[in-house]
Amino acid sequence: MTGMGMGLLVAAAGLGAAVAQAGPAPTGVPAPRPNVLVILADDCTVHDLPLYGGKNARTPNLDAFAAQGLTFNRAYVGMAMCQPCRAELYSGQTPMRNGCAWNHSASRPETRSLPQHLGALGYRVGLAGKVHVAPKAAFPFEAVPGFDTSCTRDPTQPHSLDGVRAFMTRRADEPFCLVVALVEPHVPWVMGDRSQYPPATIALPPHLADTPKTREDFGAYLAEITYMDGQVGEILAALREAGLEKDTLVLFSSEQGSQFPGCKWTNWDTGLRTALVARWPGQVAAGRHTDAVVQYADVAPTLVDLAGGTPTDAAFAFDGTSFAAVLRGAKDTHRTFAHGAHNNIPEGPAYPVRSVTDGEWRYIRNLTPDEIYIEKHLMGLLGGGAPHNPYWPTWVATASDNPDTYRLVKRYMVRPAEQLYHTAADPHEMTDLAGHPAHAAVKARLSAELDRWLAAQGDPGIPQDTHEAHRAAGKGRHLYAPPK
Repeated sequence: MTGMGMGLLVAAAGLGAAVAQAGPAPTGVPAPRPNVLVILADDCTVHDLPLYGGKNARTPNLDAFAAQGLTFNRAYVGMAMCQPCRAELYSGQTPMRNGCAWNHSASRPETRSLPQHLGALGYRVGLAGKVHVAPKAAFPFEAVPGFDTSCTRDPTQPHSLDGVRAFMTRRADEPFCLVVALVEPHVPWVMGDRSQYPPATIALPPHLADTPKTREDFGAYLAEITYMDGQVGEILAALREAGLEKDTLVLFSSEQGSQFPGCKWTNWDTGLRTALVARWPGQVAAGRHTDAVVQYADVAPTLVDLAGGTPTDAAFAFDGTSFAAVLRGAKDTHRTFAHGAHNNIPEGPAYPVRSVTDGEWRYIRNLTPDEIYIEKHLMGLLGGGAPHNPYWPTWVATASDNPDTYRLVKRYMVRPAEQLYHTAADPHEMTDLAGHPAHAAVKARLSAELDRWLAAQGDPGIPQDTHEAHRAAGKGRHLYAPPK
């Protein structure tokens, strides 16, 4: 080859690198089918992550990762519970549609998920770590070893990247989709170095009562977030060392909110909103944020779309839709609304909740407002006998002497029929505007949308949140089904 020819090759290579760094390929240039790596945290309130404004946790790996990709400011789960939100994520269907509308239940036997959807498109689909979806026939992930499957073990088992590396590199001619489902910062908060978070220095979020035990436990939770962040860094390093970084779409998500009151098991933003960050060098521009409203049900159709499938085909039966255009920067909008629900059994007495958000405002409907909300995990024990949430009794004990603590206990346990929050201005949703005449039109618009959604889903509301319905679902016999 002549010197001129070699020079042209070098110049072309440099130009290609510059294009890759600049962002997505030009319109009309077909994108390659990516490998997919999904990294899930467990019970991590999105507001506690620095990339979403958290004031305490140290997450250098996630911060660096977000600087390389696209951060979704308005991503949501359909239910703020581990099993329903994971079933939604993997199936692309809402909890009513796939059938997992309670924690510790099961999806409908006919449910299909990422292993079937991407497997039919030539992908190997595996899962390392926590599974927490059922039945196996609906979620036939290849089991990838190396990460603890139990979110309540004390301490978490040591992890190894060997299984992840072997899965990613096993077949160079076959794309993969791998979910690494971590078990931090789910309770018990025993991992990480809590000395990094002295209780007196913590800036507690406004939905938490300020007691010494709350500060101590919040510090332990923050230590687990940092421990989780370290695992994220190790997983991303394994991908890079395998030479697969440029060919892989990486999605990080925080699942639903933490086990502190007002987060998990609720329909507040601190429960339903989730972190979602996407990185795909050369296809997803780096360092961007988007206000596009997306929901977990949209992830599976997006992956099918990027894998070369047609997610609108009736055979997929997705409730969500692909946001591939948002990833590539062609659009900055997706959904108009994201919908939420909660059925409290078996976590406590029945307390059904339904909600809707447009990303700026949130409307919540408590279907049994005459009842008090009780979450038995706040009073219960872990399997090992350790107190589950020992800070909660300190809230109750000091409520009579501290008006702020009293208001937080009452906010959690006694709720009106309707709640309305201007989430964009009140991100922790502490000020209920449902009774304000100035916002009546907003409430009416969101209430009508929620009515429409519940009818479309065939959601029976109160009858769904019963022991009978939950037991039947666990046996694969669902009492209520969405319209065909």
